[in-house]
Amino acid sequence: MMTALAAAKAYASTQKSLGVETGAGASPAAAAAGGGFGDILKATMSDAISASRHAETQMAAQVQGKAELVDVVTAISAAEASLETVMAVRDQVISAYKEILQMPI
Repeated sequence: MMTALAAAKAYASTQKSLGVETGAGASPAAAAAGGGFGDILKATMSDAISASRHAETQMAAQVQGKAELVDVVTAISAAEASLETVMAVRDQVISAYKEILQMPI
């Protein structure tokens, strides 16, 4: 199961790969130019979909005898890890939304 720490690390690595500056040196203008949470979420979802498609392709190739079993297992593991990351982020967003709903007005 994916922990909150693992989800945070995955989120940070996604930000680094997209070139979003984090930390005290990040300015609002730089954040706007680099994209926001929605853009990062879209990129992560497209990466998860891409990993799943690659795993499916590798499985089909292995059935046809064109791929090694190690490549199939690696592709499936990558797809599983990206899916777990997406599910962990989803769970955190839902939890934050519920917490916001419970705040007094």
